[in-house]
Amino acid sequence: MFARRIAVIGTGYVGLTTGACLASLGHHVVCADIDPAKIDRLKRGEVDILEPGLPELVMEGQAAGRLEFVLGARNGIVQPDAPPVEVVFLCVPTPMGEGGAADLAAVQTVVNEVRHLLPSGCVVVNKSTVPVGTAEATRKMLGRRDISVVSNPEFLREGSAVHDFLNPDRIVVGSDAQDAAERVAALYSKLGAPTQLTDAASAEMVKYAANCFLAMKLSYVNALADLCERLGADVIEVTEGMGYDRRIGQTFLSPGPGWGGSCFPKDTHALLQIAEAAGMDFDLVAGSLRTNVTTRARVVDKVRTAVGGSLAGKRVGLLGLAFKAGTDDLRDSPALAVAELLRAEGAELVGHDPACAKGVPGVTDGIAVTDDPIDVAKDTEALVVLTEWPQFRSLDWAALGGVAKSPVVIDTRNLLDPDVLRRAGFAWIGFGRS
Repeated sequence: MFARRIAVIGTGYVGLTTGACLASLGHHVVCADIDPAKIDRLKRGEVDILEPGLPELVMEGQAAGRLEFVLGARNGIVQPDAPPVEVVFLCVPTPMGEGGAADLAAVQTVVNEVRHLLPSGCVVVNKSTVPVGTAEATRKMLGRRDISVVSNPEFLREGSAVHDFLNPDRIVVGSDAQDAAERVAALYSKLGAPTQLTDAASAEMVKYAANCFLAMKLSYVNALADLCERLGADVIEVTEGMGYDRRIGQTFLSPGPGWGGSCFPKDTHALLQIAEAAGMDFDLVAGSLRTNVTTRARVVDKVRTAVGGSLAGKRVGLLGLAFKAGTDDLRDSPALAVAELLRAEGAELVGHDPACAKGVPGVTDGIAVTDDPIDVAKDTEALVVLTEWPQFRSLDWAALGGVAKSPVVIDTRNLLDPDVLRRAGFAWIGFGRS
């Protein structure tokens, strides 16, 4: 494998993981960001996000001289007394914009900033999740025939991003320039993963197609859990039986309070916008979004019933605030969406999350966040498990029951052992279970 000089623009989840992992594969990587304080912290090896293995890779890359952090995209491209960069990864945010479409303002800003700075023959890679057609639009924005644009979508799960990058199921590279696609694919050759070389539009579509399929699978199992309750079936037994079918598989078959995070909500909305622009009604995806909303409402219904029919003035404890276990990311967290619904009906909320010791202004407003599970149970009329942290299984449930006003647990993740809870004096209410 030939080592390449690479610039990564953006040091969020995707950019920082991409840069640190590519450096670990032997490439020389310069990561650029517009936040000076963040760059200073990264130079010291301080990683803001909770991502196992990432701080170690950042430290190792810098110690080996293969990983640098600089302020601004310009400094990531133009480096005095250094060979020219060969590949530039765009890893900037593409949040949900007006009407659900992806907001490409950050991509456009970076492209306009660097287009005259790129060395001839350089390859620009869209790593961020972008709508179909963005590679072609980027090529036109660059306005340079000597620069190729490649789509190389990421498939990283928060909480296991480093593992996913270094042990990928597949690598997808799309471009209308075959040689550019092959150059980007070669960056990953040491990983030995299945690699698909395709056109740019298909590569862009793969990311949306995969994420929306997984979102639909989660909505399906949440609706299935509701049906199991109504019919007296056990969703755990049902999904186990389903999962043995290799065509279905075991993953993404666990019911919960809905899905969220930084990807699924924006990608499902974006795909609907893409389909609408193409003159198509994508009812399957639209139905999954509706099911996600009703799933959160079902959680509130269960809590309301558990506390006697009205949430007004009732103290409710929330176990879990992050959108999933293994991360401290609160973006589009279903736990916070449920919390907002509970608060709208007058509930007094206290919450605990192993990765979020303190409240975040503007995000956890209305929730008294505590780092002590005992405090989250004190004087509550119900405890609600909203994030599947394994630590919750080993809590001192007898102690929690001793301080709760009413020892009731609504376990939206079916995480806890009902027998353990009952021995501790709790009434346990699961999802999709009798």
